Amino acid sequence: MPRISALDMPDVPMGQLPEHLRLQSTRAFCKFDAPIHSEGIQYGGAYASMGVDNGLSLDRFCKNFKIEVIRLTEDEIEFDMIGIDASIANAFRRILIAEVPTMAIEKVFIVDNTSVIPDEVLAHRLGLIPLDADPGLFEYLSENDVPNERNTIVYKLNVSCKRGDPRLTVKSDQLEWLPEGSQLKMASSNLSRESKTYTSFSGSQLEISKKPLGVKHKDIIVAEIGPGQAIELEAHAVKGTGEVHAKWSPVSTAWYRMLPEVVMLKEVRGEDAEELVKKCPVKVFDIEDLGNGEKRAVASRPRVCTLCRECIRGVNDETVELRRVLDHFIFTIESAASLSPEVLFTEAVKILEEKCERVISELS
Repeated sequence: MPRISALDMPDVPMGQLPEHLRLQSTRAFCKFDAPIHSEGIQYGGAYASMGVDNGLSLDRFCKNFKIEVIRLTEDEIEFDMIGIDASIANAFRRILIAEVPTMAIEKVFIVDNTSVIPDEVLAHRLGLIPLDADPGLFEYLSENDVPNERNTIVYKLNVSCKRGDPRLTVKSDQLEWLPEGSQLKMASSNLSRESKTYTSFSGSQLEISKKPLGVKHKDIIVAEIGPGQAIELEAHAVKGTGEVHAKWSPVSTAWYRMLPEVVMLKEVRGEDAEELVKKCPVKVFDIEDLGNGEKRAVASRPRVCTLCRECIRGVNDETVELRRVLDHFIFTIESAASLSPEVLFTEAVKILEEKCERVISELS
């Protein structure tokens, strides 16, 4: 391909890119068979002959970067991250899933379990119950540490179904928090040497937490027990991260997608417009009344586009162009822990900042 310079395009001022190159460097084009121009231009001197500096600049990043919150609820946040590379967006996603710490049940001491659920399955179910406990109030428990009120949360579950009663559904709200620590007796627990570790705390967790350390969702079904069956156990929750086990992941999902752009290359009117509106399953297009019985299709909701490509399927001449903005990401976080989604993202930013500082310190 011959090299193009600004001298070959007299209508383009020096220091500016022509429209087609600007779009290629900032947009991914989603064609019927595959996307094109999906990779950004990384080389700083790619457009040097046109007087355009494509290199990294902190000032330029600070000027262009911004976050716009679109939707915020108790457990979910949707916001736009504008002016960053896909690698940074993906770093936040991975940190949220695997590196932001939470509290989860790690050890379960079963005194009695006559239900149909095996001990291992019951312990696994308890470990996946989200706990309403701020991990910032607790420390990590290492192999050499003794469980105490600063690194362990103790819960008790003691339910039974009397003979002649109907089946009983055991739910997560029946887990009882023990702020003073373990209540297991050595005589009733066949834990031998390990049981000596799990004794009552020297202090109370009531001094650490201002609210009861229960569960986040109180209607999670743990088990069903029939007449004559019972479950008695003690569960110990510790601090951990999702890279060790998924039960410590603070999000049910964290994902992002590039901002869609739906461009009408030419007007679509009459029956063709109505057919185009019907093709889209997520209702990106609407009908605009032009008067005198004339109607045309408009892309009124491009943000909801899922790139199913139904609008360009079976069309010989191009009427619609689907694009994605390479530096504009729609980020969604669904919290599954006690922390709100906006706090989770703030914690992810802090972790990424610590990683950067560690790299800088090791390089210097």
